[in-house]
Amino acid sequence: MAAVLFDFSGTLFRAETAESWLRAVLTETGHTLPESELTGTVRALEEAGALPGGAVPVELPADLTGLWAVRDESAELHRAAYTGLSRRVPLPDPGLHDALYERHMAPAAWAPYPDAAEVLRTLRERGTGIGVVSNIGWDLRPVFRAHGLDAYVDTYALSYEHGVQKPDPRLFAVACEALGTDPREVLMVGDSRPADGGAAALGCRVHFVDHLPVTERPDALLPVLDLMS
Repeated sequence: MAAVLFDFSGTLFRAETAESWLRAVLTETGHTLPESELTGTVRALEEAGALPGGAVPVELPADLTGLWAVRDESAELHRAAYTGLSRRVPLPDPGLHDALYERHMAPAAWAPYPDAAEVLRTLRERGTGIGVVSNIGWDLRPVFRAHGLDAYVDTYALSYEHGVQKPDPRLFAVACEALGTDPREVLMVGDSRPADGGAAALGCRVHFVDHLPVTERPDALLPVLDLMS
């Protein structure tokens, strides 16, 4: 195996909790909610699936079904899908829906898994090519830079930049081509079997990790080092 492709959310990084997300935005915008109301609002946002990288919608509104299916193909579609879900939940100010969307793109809203740096650093030391392949509607490179992991990544293949989303093999092909590597010599690491499993169509080997909170998944990436040795 000559290279490894990693998914972003749920694989190398995990988004903050919905409670942290809402509290941060309320603080930034000078709004307040009574604790009892805040708890209910957090629950409603989670059930709506309004936090990208968080829980999926419990029930997808019929008018957003089509948009949801292609949400990662452009920045505009991504914003429309998630703010559309957020707006199902009453907030003190309508402007908070856009503020919530902006917050989820901030480096502070993301935390790397505890073993991410070690795995990426070790792969780099071995001369292994490293790419990030993500279904996303915004530029995640600043997140990697802020957390000191950008230096380990050779290329990024982001769905919104190419108008195609996983499991479409074309997105994985973009990364393999950028790395100059035959897909049959590439390992794809991700948390979604439906999405990340698409790499197998190119001949990539695929390894899955669980999308768990950062505190509950300390070392799930370490087996990648053995798979590449």
